[in-house]
Amino acid sequence: MPQSSSVFTHRKVVFLLASLCCLLWGSAYPAIKNGYALFHIAADDIPTKLVFAGYRFAFAGLVLLAFAAISRKPVFAIKLRTFGQMTLLGLTQTSLQYVFFYIGLAYATGVKSSIMNATGTFFSVLLAHFIYKNDRLSFNKVLGCVVGFGGVMVVNFRPGLLSFDFTLLGEGAIVLAAFILSAASIYGKKISQQVDSVVLTGYQLAIGGVALLLIGFATGGDLEAFTPVSAALMLYMVALTSVAFSLWTILLKYNRVSMITVFNFMVPVFGTLLSALFLDESFLEWKNGVALLLVCGGIWLVTKEEAPRL
Repeated sequence: MPQSSSVFTHRKVVFLLASLCCLLWGSAYPAIKNGYALFHIAADDIPTKLVFAGYRFAFAGLVLLAFAAISRKPVFAIKLRTFGQMTLLGLTQTSLQYVFFYIGLAYATGVKSSIMNATGTFFSVLLAHFIYKNDRLSFNKVLGCVVGFGGVMVVNFRPGLLSFDFTLLGEGAIVLAAFILSAASIYGKKISQQVDSVVLTGYQLAIGGVALLLIGFATGGDLEAFTPVSAALMLYMVALTSVAFSLWTILLKYNRVSMITVFNFMVPVFGTLLSALFLDESFLEWKNGVALLLVCGGIWLVTKEEAPRL
């Protein structure tokens, strides 16, 4: 089917599907924290958190690979070197990143985490400047990074503005996870030139998820409190991961990257609202509102296409 005639190029379809992806990713923040409660995972029980994350990503990866196989994509026609690259991607983009993300989310609120995780957009812009000759920093990008990081600073001030509320295990881990994701995504872009995007995503999620499970079990983790409610939550997290990644990949295939990435600003918005709704966290503090506006404004600036010079 010609790219221009695909239903995935229609603006209404793009808006609806991209918004759905961001809604799903935003819902991950309260889902994870509720998962800690439903599975009785203590804040300092890192091994069980890794098992919790491992189940989510391993099954999500398998779902995507099954979908790719049904769609007759080359799931098994993978060269050994390429498989090694996908393994490295899975161990960094999924395993290492989510080790820090899940730890940070245990020590920081869902509202703060959703805002601070948006720093990944700015890290991507800065890293791309040094890696790709056709993706240099521009005035909009520099301004967007400054504005966005300003929002991250604001959200970490205590209400009185006289002290800074930032911990390495909480907010620090979230920011480090965002940086790892940005660096790994740039590496993944290189691999995606030779492997189908859905197949690549499926393998890296499955490999990363299995690694998390092995590390978690080896260090004493054990997810036991399975109930109908906790199992339903796990199924939802598997679904949101596989659906969001696959839809996002399809949108990127049929549209310009800049047109799709601009929707990233909606992730912290959904994450903040859903965390406040399902975790009973306060987001009405003025600093949260200001921080959210700054972060969203920063993401909009760095993804905004500049007018061509005549």
